[in-house]
Amino acid sequence: MLRLTVSTEEYLMIDDNIKIVFLGGTKNHLRIMIDAPKEVNIVRSTVLENQITDPEEKAKLPKYYAEPELDEKYRRKKNSRVIITKGNLES
Repeated sequence: MLRLTVSTEEYLMIDDNIKIVFLGGTKNHLRIMIDAPKEVNIVRSTVLENQITDPEEKAKLPKYYAEPELDEKYRRKKNSRVIITKGNLES
């Protein structure tokens, strides 16, 4: 499995005929656009999961979860700028 970090409007090409464009989103939701030939079957995971009625078969389906926050040692340090000025502040 490949895990990528992408920016808005970046895209992935799968073979020569499938393009997945990342349109942006919010914290928990992501909007994508898929450009693929009509012959390619594209189905949401929830649809596939709802079609299976046997609990044992449902348990075998792969589950993907968002990764928890990274440890502090793996986070990028933000550049914080503090500007100190001298002078009188009048109110």
